[in-house]
Formats: sequence, structure tokens, C-alpha cells
Amino acid sequence: MKTLNDFNFKDKRALIRVDFNVPLDEQFNVTDDTRIAAAKPTIIKILEDGGSCILMSHLGRPKGVQEEFSLKHILKNVEQIIGVETIFVSDCIGEEAQAAADNLQPGQILLLENLRFFKEEEAGDKDFAEKLSKLGDIYVNDAFGTAHRAHASTAVIAQFFPEKKCFGYLLAQEIESINKVMESGEKPVLAVLGGAKVSSKITIIENILDKVDHLIIGGGMTFTFIKAQGGSVGDSICEDDKMELALEILKMAEAKNVKVHLPVDVVAADAFSNDANTQIVKVTDIPDGWQGLDAGPESIKNFHDVVLQSKTILWNGPLGVFEMENFANGTIELGNSIAEATKNGAFSLVGGGDSVSAVKQFGFEDKVSYVSTGGGAMLESLEGKTLPGIAAILE
Repeated sequence: MKTLNDFNFKDKRALIRVDFNVPLDEQFNVTDDTRIAAAKPTIIKILEDGGSCILMSHLGRPKGVQEEFSLKHILKNVEQIIGVETIFVSDCIGEEAQAAADNLQPGQILLLENLRFFKEEEAGDKDFAEKLSKLGDIYVNDAFGTAHRAHASTAVIAQFFPEKKCFGYLLAQEIESINKVMESGEKPVLAVLGGAKVSSKITIIENILDKVDHLIIGGGMTFTFIKAQGGSVGDSICEDDKMELALEILKMAEAKNVKVHLPVDVVAADAFSNDANTQIVKVTDIPDGWQGLDAGPESIKNFHDVVLQSKTILWNGPLGVFEMENFANGTIELGNSIAEATKNGAFSLVGGGDSVSAVKQFGFEDKVSYVSTGGGAMLESLEGKTLPGIAAILE
């Protein structure tokens, strides 16, 4: 696996695929600059070698050229975070972009315009990829968030750099973290899967049963499993058409010696509202008109014990409706348990949109080993799929 450390970038132009697809408010201010900050170590290493950086990214889902999706809106954030004045060019191929790249001096940064202003980017067009490739000497992919897409700038472009392509620090770290959970993790290995639906996690569960020793199932998924086993779930979210599958998963886990841990009690509410009346009930005895919205105290205690005996932990999905303060306790307490296990030497990886949001919201970012930046890419990795952006560098 070639990384930045395999190259000296002195007097070289590094063409870097970054993931600067950041959220903007109505005044085009960046509201979360995590993804820009995540690319900083890669950019700094290249500049310190004596090279220059050409940054290419997409932003949003524009239909052709749309001013509100221009990367010029994030230019000042890039300059502030990297600490280097950055040149912006209002195209990503063509004469203007090529001239800006050709004139780039060591230590300088060039930010190209939104790749998705060209439909050829998402189409994986070879000619478009070749034009992009002419801008740099070495191709660096540091965009894990788009590694599952076979786009021109993430997968197709790599063929034009047969010997001069590598992973940036961020992407390399993402790959290593997932491998730690899926391949080389110290046992016991625990996966915590939460979220609303079993259907969205089926392929992950099937793929990880060979890798883990313990599986905690929480969140709305719980109730499909509980109802399938004959429990009463009241008005809780439940996929009736997936109950057979839930029973199959439990059988598969048993056959593979994986211990499955489901909640034993829940915080039930009489409405889907933070102001609803609540009661703690057994997960198998939720009354009609009530719905489980968080893990109960007994479940939290059980999960804590499982987390603390684990040496490798994957956390994907919350244990309750953490966006509502009164149903956030299960997710917060799980975060506390994982933080404690990490402090004791366990390796913990958090990935997937909702769990990453929860980790940020409740201040666990620095208390776990690694927080993945790629939602869809992370999930496809856990499903055992080969990601085109990664395969292109390894070829």
C-alpha cells in the first residue's frame, strides 16, 4: 500500500483528491470544517517536502455550473486551516487551470473549481480524467468519503499515474482502522450496531459475523428482533417483513459463536416527542400506544460490561433517538463506556453518519481511537465491498 511516505515531493506538483464537500449556510459560510482539517496533514507533508499542492474536490450535487456550489466559497476556510495563502481557479480543466498548475511554485496551493460542474466527473469519463491528470506529477487520493464512487477523479484518473500514485494520510488511516476491526483486531472484537432499520444493516451484519465475538444491537432495529422472538413492542418502529431475517441472523450468530446482546429494557414514550410521558419497561412488554425510544438502565449496564471486556470495538449507529435530549442517555452512556475501554487500551472505531454526529455532539471525538470521515464509504467497507477509489491506487 503506497502512502505519502513512499514519495519525496520536492519540486513535484501533487494532484490531490480531497473531500471538501462541506456544509454551507445560506450566506455560504462553512458550518463544519472537519473535512478540510482532515486533509491538512497530507497537504503540510507535501509542502514541507518542497512540493506544491493542487486540490480537487466536489461540493454538493450541482446541475451543471451553479454559483452556489462554487468552491470559491470555502477558499478562506482552506487558507485559515492550512495556514497558507491559496490560489483559486474558476475551472478544473482547460487552459486557465493548466496555466495555473504550470505556474505553481513549491510551497504553493491551488484550489480547482467544483469537479461536478462537469457531468463527466460522475460518469467516470476517461478523457476528463486524462485532462485532470495533466495538472500534476503525482496523484494522491485522500478522499475516503468518495472512495466508494467510480468517478473520474477518484478511480479513473489513477491509471494515468501508473508508478506515481498513493494514499494520503487520511485515506491510509481509514483503511488501516477498518482493517484493524475486520482483519487484525485484538480479540474479543465487538460491533455495536444501532439505528432505525435492520434492512440498512443486513449486509454489514452478515459480513462481520465472521470477524466479531460480540454484537450489540440497539436503536430501532431492536424491535424487529424482539417482535420476531415473540415480544410485544407496542408502537415501536418495526420492520415486520424482516422478522424472519432477524431470526436467521440470530441463528447464524449462534452457529459462528458470536454472542448477540439486545436491550432488556427501554425508555418508552407515549409519543415521538421530547415532551412525551415516559416509563421504563421490559423490551418484551411495551404497552400498546407506547414506543421504545432509548435503551433502559439495565441494558446500559449490560452493554457497559460487554464493552469493557472488548479489545477492538466498532460503533455504527446510536442506541436511541439521541437528537431528543430525553432519549439521548443510552447513546451517551455507550460513548462513556467506549471511551473508558479506549483509555484502558482497546481500539475503537466510530463510523456512519448518526454515530459520528453523536460522538461530536457529546464530546467523544478525542476519547475514541478513530472517527471515520466517510459515511457511505465506511459502510461499504464494512459490507466487504472493494471500493473503486482504493482499488485504483492498489492496482
